[in-house]
Amino acid sequence: MTAMPARRLVVAVTGASGAPYAVRVLQLLHARRDCEVHLVISHAGAVTLRQETGLSPADLHALADVTHRVSDIGAPIASGTFHVDGMIVAPCSIRTLSAVATCDNGNLIARAADVCLKEGRPLLLMVREMPLHIGHLRLMTQAAEAGAIIAPPVPAFYALPATVHDIVDHTARRMLQRIGVPDSGPDAWAGLHDQEAASRPCWLALPNAEGPVNEHTEPAKKPGHSTDS
Repeated sequence: MTAMPARRLVVAVTGASGAPYAVRVLQLLHARRDCEVHLVISHAGAVTLRQETGLSPADLHALADVTHRVSDIGAPIASGTFHVDGMIVAPCSIRTLSAVATCDNGNLIARAADVCLKEGRPLLLMVREMPLHIGHLRLMTQAAEAGAIIAPPVPAFYALPATVHDIVDHTARRMLQRIGVPDSGPDAWAGLHDQEAASRPCWLALPNAEGPVNEHTEPAKKPGHSTDS
C-alpha cells in the first residue's frame, strides 16, 4: 500500500478576480514539500489567471503534485473515500459559491467541495466580489451553515504591508493557517506599539489627482467649488 503523504490538500482556482492569491498559496505549499497538492482550475479561472498574472495553467501545474480537469467528475477527490485534509477555493467566484451552497455538483470543484463538507473536512472559500447584494450574503450564510469557512481577501493593514506582495502573502498564509496547515501563518500579532511615522509604508501618503494627501496636507480646491459653509 502506498504511504499517505503528511498532508493532502485540494486547491481550486475559479474565475473571480484574485488569481495572485492562488499563486501564492501554491508557492507556499510547494516550498513545504510535506503536502500533496491536488489542483483544479476552472475555464474562467484560467482566463483570469492570464489577465492578472500573465501565467498559464501550466505554470500553476508545476506547483502542484496532481492536477485534475474541472470536468473530471470521476477524479479521486470526488469521493469521500479519498482522504484529503482540506480544500481552498481561491479565488472563489459567486458561481462557485452558489454551487457549493446549493449542492450543485456539476463540476469537479463543486463536487470536491461538497465532499469536504459531507466528510467534515475544512473547506475555505475565498469569495471575491464587491459590493455584495442580499443574494450573495444569503449564499455565504448557507455555505457557512453547511460548514464552509468564508474568507474574503480583506487586507490586514495593521501589519503595515509595504507592497502588494505583502498583502497577498499575508492573506494566503492566513488561509493556510485557518485550514490547519502547521507553521504556515503570518508572524503572530504582538500587539499595538508606537511606531514612528517615517517607518510606515510611504504609500500611506495617499495621492490624488492634485497631489499627495496626508495628515499634513489638504487637497487642492477644485475650480468652481467652495469648501466654505
